Amino acid sequence: MPIRIFVTGGTFDKEYNELNGTLYFSETHVQHMLERGRCKLDVSFEVLLMVDSLDMTAADRARIVQACRSCTEQRVVITHGTDTMVETAQALASNVPNKTIVLTGAMVPYAFGSSDGLFNLGSALSFVQALPPGVYIAMNGRVFPWNNVRKNTEIGVFEALKPA
Repeated sequence: MPIRIFVTGGTFDKEYNELNGTLYFSETHVQHMLERGRCKLDVSFEVLLMVDSLDMTAADRARIVQACRSCTEQRVVITHGTDTMVETAQALASNVPNKTIVLTGAMVPYAFGSSDGLFNLGSALSFVQALPPGVYIAMNGRVFPWNNVRKNTEIGVFEALKPA
């Protein structure tokens, strides 16, 4: 079962500039993460964007939707910034039928070493294999339907809007 990973940026792929203390994008860490996790799945990845999700535009979301619609894989994982992940999930749910799509991200950049990104990516890859068609968000070891999740910014986790 082939899986496509689309990279869109977010904290997942940010680097730290030691000179001015800012975060920036260079290259994706996905290939290294797959190697470090000893991934043996049939996975291919493509960088669509490298943006903070707060800077993501409607055109960026349309590009993500089109990539998901046109790829041959029926199972897709998207690395994405956590702040607007739900908005992108909504766009996908409205426009990409009959595929299993799981969005994931990180609260701490992978490059920091203490990131949740590796765990979240592994979880997303597992969930995308097991779930029926639909759009989901995988964070913190949990998976949520796109329309029953929010980022709780007070405690830094994703949670269900209403109990399952």
